[in-house]
Amino acid sequence: MKRDELVLYLDQVLETARFRDYCPNGLQVEGRAEIRRVVTGVTASQALIDAAILRKADAILVHHGWFWKGEDGRITGMRKARIGAVLAHEINLLAYHLPLDAHVELGNNAQLAKQFGWEAEGRFGEQDIAWHGRLLQPKTAGELVHKMAEVLGRDPLLIGDAQRPIQRIAWCSGGAQGYFEQAIALGVDAYVSGEISEQTVHLARESGVAYIAAGHHATERFGVAALGKHLTERFGIECEFVNIDNPV
Repeated sequence: MKRDELVLYLDQVLETARFRDYCPNGLQVEGRAEIRRVVTGVTASQALIDAAILRKADAILVHHGWFWKGEDGRITGMRKARIGAVLAHEINLLAYHLPLDAHVELGNNAQLAKQFGWEAEGRFGEQDIAWHGRLLQPKTAGELVHKMAEVLGRDPLLIGDAQRPIQRIAWCSGGAQGYFEQAIALGVDAYVSGEISEQTVHLARESGVAYIAAGHHATERFGVAALGKHLTERFGIECEFVNIDNPV
């Protein structure tokens, strides 16, 4: 399909216009006009670019793109290498940050709920990014972490009593430890995010609410993979998710 048609469709489906974000959402680097093959991934790293070049992709679709607010805007070193590679091979770069966290079906948080059997009941946090709800099958905190480890392929960090029963839960993929106090105020038994900060440990211990840090990269793989699958089913575009492992 035409690049501009794909960009328009994604902007509409993900409702990019309604978000205040830290980076531009949508088409970040313009490549060839016709798109048949797409590589999807979490972050537009050099490794993902190399994988896209190897696969002769027309576009790279990611959650973490480029041009973040507050960063050095000079195109030197690492940035020159990345941008030079996509321009040389006429590869389009499309990135969707908060819109892909929030989408009701294809978003990271929706996909986490689907993976782990959580029933969403509401939203909270900045621009309603974070979700809360309940487990379809109640578990202890230890059992929940064990299940998450099986799905994610890594061991989440649990701060709290492994024997605590978990019924109500809140979650937000990526670096969302800042929403923990809001989650506590909702009366949940556990909060799941990708990252953890020093003060988060004390909040968990003193509140009694379990905190599970499951990995920024690990919790944000499912949204962009689901989005690629959706594009394949709707338009017949070949979309391949490439997992560039990241321990954080």
